[in-house]
Amino acid sequence: MGHREQLLEGAKRCLLEKGFARTTARDIVAASNTNLGSIGYHFGTKDALMNAALVQATEEWGNELGQTLAASANPDDTPLDRFEAVWTRVICMFEEHRELWVAQFEIFSHLQHSPEMRPYFSAAQETARRGLATLLQLIDPTADEHSVRSAGSFALAMLTGVIAQWLVDPDKAPDGKDLADAIRAIAGLPRTAPQPAGS
Repeated sequence: MGHREQLLEGAKRCLLEKGFARTTARDIVAASNTNLGSIGYHFGTKDALMNAALVQATEEWGNELGQTLAASANPDDTPLDRFEAVWTRVICMFEEHRELWVAQFEIFSHLQHSPEMRPYFSAAQETARRGLATLLQLIDPTADEHSVRSAGSFALAMLTGVIAQWLVDPDKAPDGKDLADAIRAIAGLPRTAPQPAGS
């Protein structure tokens, strides 16, 4: 593993353990067993390295989720049943990656004071829209660009909103069934019948 990869791994550990703002360049050097000059050589600045580490950590979460969803996909499900099942699994994975989502929300507030970082995260967000639209099985990836982007924007808004509620109070945050029932209500469809106890 070269210094660039070591720096990314060290930065990810620091991001999850200390957060974005509290991580120093020396913290990353200690975690990666590299040197301060390597940060400048490979990434230019500490913040650029932390940005790249956050994007990589989020992509790793997406890959893990994609594998989980692929392994449990049921081709006989209706689109709404699939929506409920997908979001149930997404929410189950929040606890395993809590530190990642805390770091994401810390970045949102940090952007207000570091506008130079916005173009970087705007580009990452645009990539996330397309990825989420297909990863969460909301739309056929061969659909037209506008439809894919709209579905991805919806998925990103849902993901951010549900995570925010979950971080505040996981017991009162919506689960997959709540979200599917909300879609049914908005579309004027009947709710699913409650499952019998013990089923």
